[in-house]
Amino acid sequence: MIKLAQSLKKHKVGILRWFKTKLTNGLLEGINSLVQAAKRKARGYRSPENFIAMIYATVNKMDLIMES
Repeated sequence: MIKLAQSLKKHKVGILRWFKTKLTNGLLEGINSLVQAAKRKARGYRSPENFIAMIYATVNKMDLIMES
């Protein structure tokens, strides 16, 4: 019980943030996968701006619905 309480206390901010954002780890992992795909596509580009543009172009295909 002590370890559980310590773990909850350690991750309190993230746990409470979920109630506001409803973002799950699965969604974040999916976005990370798309960023990694963009990284593979962006090989040979000369600037970080082009890499960022490729990330936006790739992730833009996802339908992200977030309520505030």
